[in-house]
Amino acid sequence: MFHKEGYFIIITTFLICASIVLCAEYFIGHKIAKIILQIGALVALVLVLQFFRNPHRNTVLNEKHLLAPVDGKVVIIEEVYEKEYFKDQRIQVSIFMSPINVHVTRYPMSGKVNFSKYHPGKYLVAWHPKSSELNERTTIVLENEQFGEILYRQIAGAVARRIVNYAKVGDAAVQGEDAGFIKFGSRVDLFLPLGTSVNLIMDQVVRGGETIIAEK
Repeated sequence: MFHKEGYFIIITTFLICASIVLCAEYFIGHKIAKIILQIGALVALVLVLQFFRNPHRNTVLNEKHLLAPVDGKVVIIEEVYEKEYFKDQRIQVSIFMSPINVHVTRYPMSGKVNFSKYHPGKYLVAWHPKSSELNERTTIVLENEQFGEILYRQIAGAVARRIVNYAKVGDAAVQGEDAGFIKFGSRVDLFLPLGTSVNLIMDQVVRGGETIIAEK
């Protein structure tokens, strides 16, 4: 299964790669050069297909659990000052996505969307300390009775050039459902209330829609 955000790119890449393979077959006489070109085209197609894959996840709905919104590796767990929305101290959990990770963003909990804002910006590498403030990003705030308000932020990286966010203010979010996509990037930050019991350690690998990152 592939994510709908990738349909156009997948079809375009397939047509280009198919053209390269056929042209190489009929117009390149040098056997080794032809094989290298054809293999290169097929590798490019496979890379695009794996990037836009959207595997099914066994999300167990639980209002007392906060689930990872994306696949990746935990790179930050610390108390910070969140200055865009809360303007107070929060627990920040950041998950870095490599190019081989699934890049679908999923709602970490069910609840109401209270805030959703897009910010244009730079394309610093995702692990840069200022990427969450300077890079292209979207900020979404969800609220439910168990956790109150939590914020998650989709952040573009050095390669990412488009963030897709489906969350709109007033929407009813459903835990584990598709909330967006980061094309060719990069990182998601979560900001949780102080006192939240975080069930993660640094460098832990998480799966979006399945790994429990916090619970009440």
